[in-house]
Amino acid sequence: MKTATIPPVRIEPSFRIAMEQSLEGGESLAALVETAVRSEVARRRVQSEFLRRGMAAIHRTVSSGDGVAAEVVISKLQQKLALAKQTKQAKPT
Repeated sequence: MKTATIPPVRIEPSFRIAMEQSLEGGESLAALVETAVRSEVARRRVQSEFLRRGMAAIHRTVSSGDGVAAEVVISKLQQKLALAKQTKQAKPT
């Protein structure tokens, strides 16, 4: 399989200087760019899969009708917070 190139990108000269200054020993600018692009592609894949699974979970919860209303969750969290604040105030520092 033949390799392909990444399209050239215009950047500010100051950013290029910053990129060159961030290079590790023996690393080329092309290697830095390739690593950055690979990392971003991987991050986007993970994010996309995370969103897909989240949407599927929401759909299952709505379909089954066994979810907990946001108001109930928030109320319970507020109660826990109030209790934690009371406990903290009751302890001498």
